[in-house]
Amino acid sequence: MINYVLDTNVILYDPKAINAFEDAIINIPIMVIEEIDNFKKNMDQTGYNARFFARVLDELRKEGDLKTGVMLPNGSKIRVNICNHTISSKVSNDLIRDKADNLIISVAIWLKEHEPYETVFVTKDANLRIKADVFGIRAIDYTQEKTEIKEFSEGTRVINVADHLIDKIYKEGIIPNPGIEGTINEYLRLDSEERPGHSALVRFDEQLNLKKVLEFNDGIWGIFARNTEQRFAFDALMDDNIKLVSLAGISGTGKTLLAVAAGLKKVVDDQVYKKLLVSRPIFPMGKDLGYLPGELKDKINPWMQPVYDNLNLLLDQSENPLTYRELFAQNMVEIEALTYIRGRSIPHQFFIVDEAQNLTPHEIKTILTRAGENTKIVLTGDPNQIDNPYIDFYSNGLSYVIERFKNDPIAAAIYLTKGERSLLASKSAEKL
Repeated sequence: MINYVLDTNVILYDPKAINAFEDAIINIPIMVIEEIDNFKKNMDQTGYNARFFARVLDELRKEGDLKTGVMLPNGSKIRVNICNHTISSKVSNDLIRDKADNLIISVAIWLKEHEPYETVFVTKDANLRIKADVFGIRAIDYTQEKTEIKEFSEGTRVINVADHLIDKIYKEGIIPNPGIEGTINEYLRLDSEERPGHSALVRFDEQLNLKKVLEFNDGIWGIFARNTEQRFAFDALMDDNIKLVSLAGISGTGKTLLAVAAGLKKVVDDQVYKKLLVSRPIFPMGKDLGYLPGELKDKINPWMQPVYDNLNLLLDQSENPLTYRELFAQNMVEIEALTYIRGRSIPHQFFIVDEAQNLTPHEIKTILTRAGENTKIVLTGDPNQIDNPYIDFYSNGLSYVIERFKNDPIAAAIYLTKGERSLLASKSAEKL
């Protein structure tokens, strides 16, 4: 039996976290309830999680006394601890007594001193884990839904093969049973062992045959692939059988631009989808500007400006006569915040979710389950640039989706590592 003490950020990250520990005692400090109460009116995911957890506790309250403990379906017990009665002399002397974090960690200290079970403090706050360690409390991160991405920064995988195989891919477009290990929809560059510079770009199909990557020599809405990774991205974006595309990489690699160009091509020119829908989570870089005046459209414009920038660039370079305003007026393009997506059904749309690295796995699941018939979803983002305080490189929604959908025929993930925005942008990403 283990005493787990859950921090507020664990609940706000995953409101079902109490079910993740079997044969244990789940301790919820009363200060966690207080902090969660501050989030319940928020209209974002943390607000939803706060309300969800409150409802769960309210239902459990009907089954017994939360102070002494109520049994959970997985065999664990949950109880709510009163911080004021459990402040140890160590905490009151060494830490600020009335600070919420210290009141929460005091519960773990008291349990360690007064109960026979091992006490483990679970928090996504690195500073609190350090504090717990100083007081002799074992502290861990909440690792549910974390992923291990070993190839995330490697970009293109290069395989050396016999020269005749490359000739075969150019002649026939496919190499059946190539004898190369890989996963469905994984992209490779085949280099000739005999002729330097002789290569081919390929993708594993559902039978793990190697198929030649599509070429778009005329560009897509004025955009031409500038490197191998961008060619891979265009291949996945333009394949209607691939319903989920994840484009991950550093800033300036063209993730959003390629996705928007492909979306306009599919919606305006090919009419495969009825609408291009672009959205992104709202997280400021630096100090927030506070409340913004105007209607909803006016409020979200600053957050969606990167999307407008890409649309303007594409319209300037494309030969299509439609203007920026006409695309919106004809309902071909729609831009909105992710806040209001819950409960919607989104059929027949090319749906781009920008900055997906700032979403939790639960939020990503909410988005993907909104997809209706004949909808394609594209996730773009850089897991090295996360503004959401409750997630990291391994626990963000983009990384989670890439790992969970690996080897699935309806999904593809491309890692872009070469910056193409400008020489200055590329050098800055490399050196800073």
